[in-house]
Amino acid sequence: MLQFPSNIGQNKKLIREFCRDIRQKLYLSGELDRISSLIVKNILKSEVFKTSKHIMLFYPIKDEINLLELLQYNDKTFYFPKCDGKNLFVCPNSAEYKKNKYSIPEPISPSIKDLSILDIVFTPALCADENLYRIGYGGGYYDRFFNDKNIKAKKIIPISEKLICTKLPHQDCDIQCDDIVCECGFKYLS
Repeated sequence: MLQFPSNIGQNKKLIREFCRDIRQKLYLSGELDRISSLIVKNILKSEVFKTSKHIMLFYPIKDEINLLELLQYNDKTFYFPKCDGKNLFVCPNSAEYKKNKYSIPEPISPSIKDLSILDIVFTPALCADENLYRIGYGGGYYDRFFNDKNIKAKKIIPISEKLICTKLPHQDCDIQCDDIVCECGFKYLS
């Protein structure tokens, strides 16, 4: 279980820096590839993945969990986020990608209008807690996105067990997810 040094307290900026250091070490040691592979295996075994047809992934950058191996499952339709201003849009997987202002590849395909078709939204995070709250990069894109009442999808955080803690600070605008999947399996999904 992730423990924060006492000087970090409830400061999200310091939590982000601390967790980025942990992720960087996982990446540099090569352990992140192994963790990503185990997470993908756990997803593939899950009933929620087996019964889902429309799945939103995120394009991994640097030291993020990589779920792109899931794209080989042709019985699923995959989507990726696209940032526009302060909004996050959902676009079908595309043969062509273009980097956004954060250097994250985004599909060039047009965004979908009916968000209710999504079954799963894999949600990136720097860390997560046992209450299913997460800390991302601070832009608020996913929290604003999840405020859309048409989204009925399971919000699942793929993350290393080393980045799960007991409790994170959160505000009313922070949206609680539905589950965490780590190298040891799903934590809370029944």
